[in-house]
Amino acid sequence: MTSLSFIPLARTISHATRLVNTFFILMGFAGWLTSCQTSSTGLTKTTGTTGQPIRVLIVGGGTSHNFDMWYKTVDVQTLSRNGFATVNYIGDPDSILTYLNQADVLYLSNNRAITNPAVRQAIMAHVDAGKGLLIAHAALWYNWKDWPEYNQTIVSGGSRGHDKYGAFEVTVTQPQHPVMKGVEPKFTLKDERYYYKADSTGPGISVLASSSLSAGAVAGSDNVFPSVFVVKHPKCRIVGLALGHDAESHNIANYQVMLRNSVQWVARK
Repeated sequence: MTSLSFIPLARTISHATRLVNTFFILMGFAGWLTSCQTSSTGLTKTTGTTGQPIRVLIVGGGTSHNFDMWYKTVDVQTLSRNGFATVNYIGDPDSILTYLNQADVLYLSNNRAITNPAVRQAIMAHVDAGKGLLIAHAALWYNWKDWPEYNQTIVSGGSRGHDKYGAFEVTVTQPQHPVMKGVEPKFTLKDERYYYKADSTGPGISVLASSSLSAGAVAGSDNVFPSVFVVKHPKCRIVGLALGHDAESHNIANYQVMLRNSVQWVARK
C-alpha cells in the first residue's frame, strides 16, 4: 500500500515538470519571434547598408587643400560610421594600382598629377567595368592638359575657375534622386563655388543640385553652376560633387548625407 500511494504523486510531479518545460520553451520562442520582428522593422539596425560594407578607395593629395584633414580624416569617418563602408585613403596616385582592384567605389578628390600611364589605364578600366566613381571638388578641375580624356569622358567637363571662398546657396533640383535623399531642399554653406561647365563632346550630365549667389554679390559670378551632378556615362555610375573645400562643407549634415548617398548609389548597393 505504501509503494502504491507514491505513484499518483510521481505522475503529478512529472506532469508538472513537463508543463514548466513547455512554458519556458514557449517563452523562448516568443522572445526569438519578437527579436526577429524588431530586426525586420529596422529598430535595432545600425549599419548603413545590408550585406557587406561598401569598399571605397579615396585618392587625395595636391595643392590648395588640406586633403589629410578633410578627406583622409573627416570623410573617412563619415563613410566608416555604422559599418557603412570600409575605406582606404592614399595620397600617392601611383598607389591606385595596388588598391583599386579591391574597391567598389573610386573616390577621386586629388589635384596631384596622375602621370603614370598604367594608373590612367586602371581608372579607365574601372569605369568601363561599371564600378562606382565619385569625383569631388579639386578632381573636377582641368588638372591634366596631357590627359584630356579624363575631363571629356569621365568628368564630362570641368572647372577652370571659382568664386572667392564665401557663402552661397545650394538648391536641390532633383529631390527624388537617391543621391539627394534626406538632403534639405535649400541650404547655405561656405565653400569655393566652382564654375563647372559641361563639355558638349562628353556623355553629358544631369544636375541634382545647383549653386547661386545674390545678384551682384561677386562681380561676374552671378551664374548658376552645378554643385552635385550625375555624369551620363554609358557603363559607369559617376557622381560629381563640386563642394568640399574645408570644414564648412565636410562637417555639415547635408554634405555628409550626399557623400554617403553618392557612394551607395554609384556602388549600386
